[in-house]
Amino acid sequence: MKRITRRLLRGSWILLVALAAAPAIDADPLSMVEMLRTGGCGGILPAVPPVARAASLDRIAELWAGGRSLGQAAERSGYRAELGGVHVSGPESAVVQRLRRSNCSTLVDREVHAVGVYQHGLDVWLVVATSYVPDTPVRERGASAVIPQPTPGQQLPQPLRRPESLPPAPQLASRALQLVNDARARGARCGARQFAPAPPLALSGTLAGVALGHAADMAQHSYFEHTDLTGQTPADRVRAVGYHEKLVGENIAYGPESVDEAVRGWLDSPGHCQNIMDPRFVEMGIAFATGHAEKRGLYWVQLLAEPQA
Repeated sequence: MKRITRRLLRGSWILLVALAAAPAIDADPLSMVEMLRTGGCGGILPAVPPVARAASLDRIAELWAGGRSLGQAAERSGYRAELGGVHVSGPESAVVQRLRRSNCSTLVDREVHAVGVYQHGLDVWLVVATSYVPDTPVRERGASAVIPQPTPGQQLPQPLRRPESLPPAPQLASRALQLVNDARARGARCGARQFAPAPPLALSGTLAGVALGHAADMAQHSYFEHTDLTGQTPADRVRAVGYHEKLVGENIAYGPESVDEAVRGWLDSPGHCQNIMDPRFVEMGIAFATGHAEKRGLYWVQLLAEPQA
């Protein structure tokens, strides 16, 4: 571990599998759902494809937030299908963690085909639906509230503002990819080792989802390690979502306030730099989460992988 002013970096972890010698975000609620589905709730469930947003489900989520039950909201909207609902509250990184640990099975369901979202202040209501069934009663599945529902008209606090230097999740990932691929195209010296130019990496939504799960877990529980509190390594988390890896590497950092600063810190550290420059890696995912209590800085996770052929 190397200290750079108040920033912490840890990332010379690398696992080789099946060789001859032997992964912010800060995101809107819909993006959180997409990342949790493609990342298998941070590596604890099988990965499933993203789902489309439905305006009719948005309306149901709004009515549910206004005090009606999920079934009443669906009946009022004329929507007849099996529904699941999740209500969470808190800063964005806390929302991701709560979704991952308490309600993820409702969202990460292969039968779910659409999602609706309603957000007010720090509260988020999510409604998911399976196939539309016009002549059957509405059934509620998995409805849950982390905190009591507000009464109609109740004023809720505004969400915490994100650092202005951080763009939305898709732009942040694209910027990280640009910085990493620029370094790989130039070649780099990582400590005593010189790396020749390497092929560019591609972004992986699956790796980004796993990175988000680990970043949120570290932020929620104020630890800073590659191995999580359940004993899972980066490779374990990647395998758990159905990603068939040949090679996995992970860089983590605590403290950088922008993606440029995080990538620059990794490139300035020999072990992290070697992960980034390794020509065997093909895909990358990156995410961050905001810490709690005395550790309110940003936790960053970058996953690099070579999938099996």
